[in-house]
Amino acid sequence: MFRRAAQALISEEEAKRHTTLARELTRLLASSSSVTMFDGPEIIEPPVDRDSNTPLATVRLPERRFEALVLNESVTSAFQNYVEEVRYWPQLDSLGLPRRNRMLLYGPPGCGKTSAVEALAASLNRPLVTARVDALVSSYLGETASNLRKLFEYADSDAFVVFLDEFDSLGKLRDDAADHGELRRVVNAVLQMIDAYSGPSIIVAATNHPEILDTALWRRFDLVQELPLPTQEEILRVLIHVLHGRVSLEWLHEMAGGLVGLPHAAAEFAAHAALRRAVMAGLREVDGQILQSAIAETTARRWA
Repeated sequence: MFRRAAQALISEEEAKRHTTLARELTRLLASSSSVTMFDGPEIIEPPVDRDSNTPLATVRLPERRFEALVLNESVTSAFQNYVEEVRYWPQLDSLGLPRRNRMLLYGPPGCGKTSAVEALAASLNRPLVTARVDALVSSYLGETASNLRKLFEYADSDAFVVFLDEFDSLGKLRDDAADHGELRRVVNAVLQMIDAYSGPSIIVAATNHPEILDTALWRRFDLVQELPLPTQEEILRVLIHVLHGRVSLEWLHEMAGGLVGLPHAAAEFAAHAALRRAVMAGLREVDGQILQSAIAETTARRWA
């Protein structure tokens, strides 16, 4: 509560243009105020929205790793190469080569963007900072840009992986007919902050709707990676991972064929649905009828 009150005071001083005092308070807060959020290193609390006192992000140690994910081979290779590149940052710095620390992921929902970001953080042994869009976007004029500024300043405080999910809510096309001016100001702020960012953290943005991102945003990112819908073989790998030992491989191949065109999340959903039905029927193994019912349940709902 004390830290939140101090952060509110800093925000008030910034609004009054008392920048020297605000900067000194921020320094003192950062140097002496930390919270142990898990067994491991101490992490400074993320900033809060001035009006609601809602944290602008959550911080945690990632657990999921690339070995546990089913991704396109080229996607996995791109991430692994990037992890190796980050480990060479000191050498690249010495040669005057700029760090690539801004990444944009895009693709249909349920295709592993969030999981891939967590695996990236785990591979680099960095805390994962996930921005809370509901807290970042304020109804008060100018507060969204202020919240974004706080988040990027927080990213400067340590080596994190900062995840901006649903990035289209911050970087929407500025020629939107419904825009009343505030959207343009937010997008301009996002452009400036991403363009200028050179801190120790890695900024990763993700969107399910690349077509509505402002065109000027794309070139601000050092890496742009698509995470596409899974192939039939990748769907099969998801099913095997969940249903291993509970159903024949022949049935799994048939099930994978019935899920082509759906995301990874749908394959996982179908596998769990099949397991639930088997348990409720008192069966130790999943039979063909249960698999067909699970496929029907999965394909009957929307996934995008």
